[in-house]
Amino acid sequence: MKELRHYIAANGTIIDVENEVSFEGSIEICDGKISRIYRQNEALPDDISVVDVSGKYLIPGLIDMHCHIQERFAPHFLASGVTTVRNTAGNVFLLKNMIDAPFDVPTPRVYAADRMIDGPPGLWGPTSFGNLVTDDPEIARKEVRRQAEAGAKFIKVYGLIKKEVLQAVVEEAREFNLEVSCDLIHAKELNALEAAEIGVTWFEHASGFVQALYDGWHPTADQEKWRHIDWEKPDEARIKALCEEMLKHHVKLCPTLVLTDQVTQQPNPWYPKNKVTESLKKEGILIDHWEKNAEQEALLKEQIGILDLFTKTVAKTYADLGGTVVAGTDTPALIWTFPGMALHRELELFVEIGFSEIEALQAATIQAARSIQMEEMGVIKEGFIADLVVLDANPLIDIQHTKSIHHIIKGGKIYSQDEILSNVPSDEYMDKLLADFQIEWEKIESVQS
Repeated sequence: MKELRHYIAANGTIIDVENEVSFEGSIEICDGKISRIYRQNEALPDDISVVDVSGKYLIPGLIDMHCHIQERFAPHFLASGVTTVRNTAGNVFLLKNMIDAPFDVPTPRVYAADRMIDGPPGLWGPTSFGNLVTDDPEIARKEVRRQAEAGAKFIKVYGLIKKEVLQAVVEEAREFNLEVSCDLIHAKELNALEAAEIGVTWFEHASGFVQALYDGWHPTADQEKWRHIDWEKPDEARIKALCEEMLKHHVKLCPTLVLTDQVTQQPNPWYPKNKVTESLKKEGILIDHWEKNAEQEALLKEQIGILDLFTKTVAKTYADLGGTVVAGTDTPALIWTFPGMALHRELELFVEIGFSEIEALQAATIQAARSIQMEEMGVIKEGFIADLVVLDANPLIDIQHTKSIHHIIKGGKIYSQDEILSNVPSDEYMDKLLADFQIEWEKIESVQS
């Protein structure tokens, strides 16, 4: 589509997620921002280009609040209407091209943590560019300082971290006004309430809640000991009491419902047939990874799938109490967490467990943006960044309509899905990117040592 810097997207239905209303109107976009919103009865200026969106529905660009993005499949996020991602561990230097990218390029904005901090022996192996493994609080403090200087937006800790190390991480992060996020799915000596009391803000996958109610449980424990738990009927009273305690610490949840739901649906997982998933298959991106993981169906269901209804109950209970619950996917973890598209399934799951359509949208737009202090996005509002998704059908009638993508507007630039997907990088590009990164990382490590 012809590039326009100043234009009006005219005569569409604007979905205002802040005030929970929709109305017929037009949006004036100039230099990447929303400069004015016109109501249906207001005359439009004659000297500005018009893009007709009659019969379409305009929502804010979606935000995936938990993923692990790579350049290889970054366009698939944007082609799915995901204009921003929160990258929950990786390496900020490896993501530098996307983090520093111009305002309107065909990849999402990236709000990123750096490598995760874990305890020995490391759930993802020994220390590498993607994780630091230590039981020394001073080494952990030094790592937090390094990550802050490298540009990390928050700090991520993992399940084997020791309490004293977590305490040091939280204290050091506060010196840089950085929040701490945790994944305690595999935690053996730490639970969610203990982490909240130490000062952790973010609980990915609503993890650690099971350990708080069932001391000694973890995915690799002998599950025979826990056969008395009816995972199909979560203890709602105990979950509510725990959520009330967690709420006192103002924690935020990103439950990533799609992660466990896809496991429980196996061998017939949610698998939309559209341009995004077709591109993944054509380009050979992640499909082999998921197929290989799917071979472990029985193990995945025993260790992770059993948490499905428990996590859904926690998410809805915490939201009903007034807590912050946002939408994320953990793409590309486990099985069939399609980049970008998985967030649409997450929204469907939010509605399935009792959120309204507008509440589900808020979890991936205004609530998501506000939860990480990205105050200029997440809403269609004058002065805000022009990240929008133009839909063919109304998502307030059926949340599945978020997949009916007509166009995506990123930083004011209008894209079709085909235009975005034409930017999928080649294998040669990715090989060079990784090789260059390895050289850069070795330099960084030598300076640190």
